[in-house]
Amino acid sequence: MRTRQSSDPRTPVTTAGFTSAPDGGAPPGTDSACDLVTVPTRQGLEAVDILRRGACDAMGPVLHDDGCGTLGFVVPSGTAAAWDVPGSTCTETDGRGLRLPPEPPVEGSDWLLPPGDTDLATDPAVLRRALGEAARLIEAADNCR
Repeated sequence: MRTRQSSDPRTPVTTAGFTSAPDGGAPPGTDSACDLVTVPTRQGLEAVDILRRGACDAMGPVLHDDGCGTLGFVVPSGTAAAWDVPGSTCTETDGRGLRLPPEPPVEGSDWLLPPGDTDLATDPAVLRRALGEAARLIEAADNCR
């Protein structure tokens, strides 16, 4: 598993609890693997709101990890190779596939948008724009104090 991280080395990566398929390939019943974009909770929640307000049709599962203070967005496999959003991390599965369990994969975490209730993955270009807008909104709010 390779990780590509942008600018902020303090952003933790959470993939514990996600399991590879037994043969190392894609999980049964799925045609593709996925990567995971991890961001701080505050920015991630803003991005979820932005995506929902924009009537985003391609929003995949989102994991909230209280212990690490992060949100994880499931994105298509291959996203990590070109991921460059400051303050975020994208974990690559090397085509091994991940099973998205219906129960939270890590103690202290929970699905904000569970698998099965959403599309398979969030469009990375749409997520990149939403995370950028979220960062600008947070910066503006913090500068008003």
